[in-house]
Amino acid sequence: MSDKVLEMKNIMKIYPNGVVAVKDVTLELERGEIHALLGENGAGKSTLMKVLFGLETPEQGNIILHGEEIKLNSPQDAIKKGIGMVHQHFMLVPSLTVAENIVLGVEPKSGIFTDMDKAVNLSADIAKKYNFDVDVTMKVEELPVGIKQKVEILKALYRGADILILDEPTAVLTPQETDELFIQLKNLKDMGHTIIFISHKLDEIKSICNRATIMRNGRSKGTYNVSDISTVEMSRLMVGRDVVTSFDKKPPVLRETVMKVRDLQVVGTTGVVRVNDLSFDLKAGEIFGIAGVEGNGQGHLVDAITGLTKKYSGSIKIFDKDIKNSSIYSIRKSGVAHIPEDRMTLGCAANMNIMDNILSNQYDNPEYSGRLMLKTKKIESRVNKLIKEYLIKCESYKQNVGMLSGGNIQKVVVAREFSTNPEIIIANQPTRGIDVGASSFIRQRIIEFRDAGCAIILISADLNEVLELSDRLAVMYKGSFSGVFNDVKNLTEEELGEYMLGIKRDEKLEGIIYEQ
Repeated sequence: MSDKVLEMKNIMKIYPNGVVAVKDVTLELERGEIHALLGENGAGKSTLMKVLFGLETPEQGNIILHGEEIKLNSPQDAIKKGIGMVHQHFMLVPSLTVAENIVLGVEPKSGIFTDMDKAVNLSADIAKKYNFDVDVTMKVEELPVGIKQKVEILKALYRGADILILDEPTAVLTPQETDELFIQLKNLKDMGHTIIFISHKLDEIKSICNRATIMRNGRSKGTYNVSDISTVEMSRLMVGRDVVTSFDKKPPVLRETVMKVRDLQVVGTTGVVRVNDLSFDLKAGEIFGIAGVEGNGQGHLVDAITGLTKKYSGSIKIFDKDIKNSSIYSIRKSGVAHIPEDRMTLGCAANMNIMDNILSNQYDNPEYSGRLMLKTKKIESRVNKLIKEYLIKCESYKQNVGMLSGGNIQKVVVAREFSTNPEIIIANQPTRGIDVGASSFIRQRIIEFRDAGCAIILISADLNEVLELSDRLAVMYKGSFSGVFNDVKNLTEEELGEYMLGIKRDEKLEGIIYEQ
């Protein structure tokens, strides 16, 4: 480790609604280090990085780059100063090639037109320089998630990024893709780049990061050498208490079959088959886990089960009723709760307050709805109880959901879905982007529902999560099950990753359908 390249000194950010998101935080980065930024949802990590990337202007503090104070009024300012950011949700144009995405906005010109040959050559050169194995002529929509991640990093490097902010870079990667990414990040570090690594996965931070700055409630709890601090200590500093990260899970008590899926084939919006010939049963009292790299049909399967799409053949029966002609409302009223993968598009109404979001699937419940008016006091009491129970960080239930951090938005969604006493829960990425304390809480609740006789389908890119919670586990690859496992205890993340990447495939597919 050598010289200090950047210092954020005494940063304070107050939002117009009076929320103090960051209070007097100092962050120091050294050349050629991978520096972890840790904290609960709402701790101020994202706000601090928005300040560094020019997306937010602080009320107080200084940013010093290579010994000189700088002002960052926009992302363009940050990019010019050599600061790049790879967001958790990729900012790529799917219909364009890798090369077109890499040079987008800074295209090499031949007269007034883009010089595409030069764009391809420049993109290929930078991929080769950093040892990224990427075909720059392919369209982004044809790429697996792990390669898209590389394209985002190459975009930032092409623009001259010396300091690279990575927001949850491994959230949707297999263990093999994560290992490959880490090799490339270490290579970038060795070439003198400085990387800020935002993650909730503490084991990954231990394996790749040099130092870690930990935040809680908008303040820094200190910067530590990662080799000198345990994951337990990290968790305690993040949440202010000890966190349960493993669970005593009793053997499942299987009850009646509540869902039967037979020969399901789901067609996507472009007419391509996204789910191909799936059959399985779901019983009350079990957690059926589904793992897979994003985009292999999991989302389309969930859309069919929850009524969001009718473009399918085969049958889905819930409590022995075929749901083909059922509305989303009637499927939900039959006892199905749904935590959607995209909390912003399907999970919440960002411009409505917390109370309205939590009530949105219960407004016609006689407990809260009178003949003419809603029972406001009962609703307020219930919502305040859920805010407390699900540890939602907010000013009050009147706060718009869109003003919350991503993790707290997720807690609102989960609180709403779990508070209806469901009989079937479809949980799609229930803890994505959630801190270790909140993840532990949500996972514990899932187990409690299962023990109470609820049937749960758990779709997750977090392999530790699906391995720890699932009673049975299937892997989806290109719309089909590549493996189904009744004995989850003996599975490893690495083996699961091989099924997710299509390296392995179980032709027998044991135990897909229960014997009736």
